[in-house]
Amino acid sequence: MYTIPPKKMIAINILNILRKYSDMDHRLTGQEIMEYLKKDYYMEVDRKTVKRNLMNLTELDYGIDYEEIARTDAKGKETSICTNWYIQREFDDSELRFLIDSLLFSRVPSSHCRKLIDKLKDLSNIYFEKKLGHIYSTITGSRENKELFFTVDVLSEAIEKKKKVSFVYNAYGTDKNMHPRREKPYVVSPLAMTALNGRYYLVCMAEGYDTVVNYRIDRITGITMLNEKAKSNEKLNLSEYMAERPYMFAGKSERIRMKIDERVVDQAVDWFGDKIRFETGDNCIMAEVQANSEAFFHWALQYGLWVEVTAPAQLRNKIISAVDSMKEKYSV
Repeated sequence: MYTIPPKKMIAINILNILRKYSDMDHRLTGQEIMEYLKKDYYMEVDRKTVKRNLMNLTELDYGIDYEEIARTDAKGKETSICTNWYIQREFDDSELRFLIDSLLFSRVPSSHCRKLIDKLKDLSNIYFEKKLGHIYSTITGSRENKELFFTVDVLSEAIEKKKKVSFVYNAYGTDKNMHPRREKPYVVSPLAMTALNGRYYLVCMAEGYDTVVNYRIDRITGITMLNEKAKSNEKLNLSEYMAERPYMFAGKSERIRMKIDERVVDQAVDWFGDKIRFETGDNCIMAEVQANSEAFFHWALQYGLWVEVTAPAQLRNKIISAVDSMKEKYSV
């Protein structure tokens, strides 16, 4: 086993000290670096050794910065000293906080989530971790699928190599455990992976069909990449596909018109982006959007107090039937 000589370890240890204890708001003097070398690594070195290693690290472009301060010595000679050393971060604290928040409010299983957050925290220093004590996830009830990251790896490779995959697709039972939906494995041609409402989906083409379908990635187990070449779908525009589906239902999209209360215009734009069009009429706002009808059916029920679908007739009638059924359930 090769052992690094102690003198060569000085530069590595100084770099680790800067990563752990410094940033633009927490700069270190040469004296403080000497003290951390003694405290953390049991190394006693002089100022010249510290400065020499710091300058070497600076020349090697490790993102280390410092201040050069002019001073006059006892003989009246002007000199300068290098001090207030710190390392420039690849991610600033606000960017790391955003990434950690994204994980906390996603539905990534908690054990995976904790490991990823620990890795992100290691990209900053000791001061950053103190800021995370009051952050909590509001997502509850997410069950563990220990194969999640393995599934993502296999799907990434299959999409890159244009190969089919087979897997078991599961659903939760009343025992809160996942159970296969059928005995026969699903075989699909994977096209892309995407996220919606904190859930991760595989967009693919099922064996024997030419339509695009979706599967929850966290419901997939037992995935295998096959040697068979996957089907392609040159017509799929993923950004349009996602914009037309407020929920991830498969099937074709169609032009939908509705009356909409001004109080939920903001939410409509949140869901459909610039794909939605508004017309202001007499005492009402009309809106039009291209969307998957099954997904829009659920969206319209969610916002039913403020939205009235006017076309197509088939969708309108389906909503009327659902509302009647709900009214019957709640009738005394």
